[in-house]
Amino acid sequence: MRRYLEIWGIMLRNSLIRELSFKANFILWMIVEVLWFCGQIVFFSIIFGQVDRIGDWTKWEVILLVGTHQMIAQLFQAFFFVNVSNIPELVRTGKLDSLLVLPIDSQFAVSTKQFGLDSVLNAILGGVVVIVALSNLHVTPSVSAVLLYIVAVGFGVAVHYSIMLSLAAFSFWIVRAQGLVYGYFNFLHIARYPDVIFPRVFRFIFGWIIPVVIVANIPARLLIKPLGQPGWLMLHLVLAGLIAFCLSRVFWRFALRHYSSASS
Repeated sequence: MRRYLEIWGIMLRNSLIRELSFKANFILWMIVEVLWFCGQIVFFSIIFGQVDRIGDWTKWEVILLVGTHQMIAQLFQAFFFVNVSNIPELVRTGKLDSLLVLPIDSQFAVSTKQFGLDSVLNAILGGVVVIVALSNLHVTPSVSAVLLYIVAVGFGVAVHYSIMLSLAAFSFWIVRAQGLVYGYFNFLHIARYPDVIFPRVFRFIFGWIIPVVIVANIPARLLIKPLGQPGWLMLHLVLAGLIAFCLSRVFWRFALRHYSSASS
């Protein structure tokens, strides 16, 4: 474990050096992401100009949900998205060979090459929005609720990573699987909507089978929805996250056995 942490630290440092070598691109991309996030806030503000609630969600509760989704999506983007989305290209060009011969786990190697500092800063912006929303709701969560929230955010990132890794692994059979990967990246934005707006069947499918809807809704509910069942909510997310990760791990190893290297 210590060896992998040291390797990850080196990769993070190299990514930071590369990011800061192109400061203009870094700043512009961060501005685009901030504007996109502000657009989401404005979108829901317009909706709540016409209604008082969406299901059982008030305006500031939904804004907290959007901030939570921003944190999860941006942390996923910072640590995993670029790496996972590049897997189809590595397979197509045969560059995956150079990673498979490394004396480290192949999944770790393809998942941790690059790091996006701009996305981390945008995740912090999401955290600020969550704090502002809590202030307007006059809610002061307990220490245990905050800790559960942080753990839940981590599991939300794990869910996104696991699903996208599984989709990227189809590149071992499909020449260009980027469409699947980027399609899911666009689809994951449904997590910023309150779960009550979706039909019951939709909530079951995307709450258990492809657990996208719950990745932001459950952490947000742990902070602001005193349902008397935070243990059940957390158990749901933990089970969904662990199952998704284990299945993605099994499928990745299965897919590797069907990989024909560039030299074969």
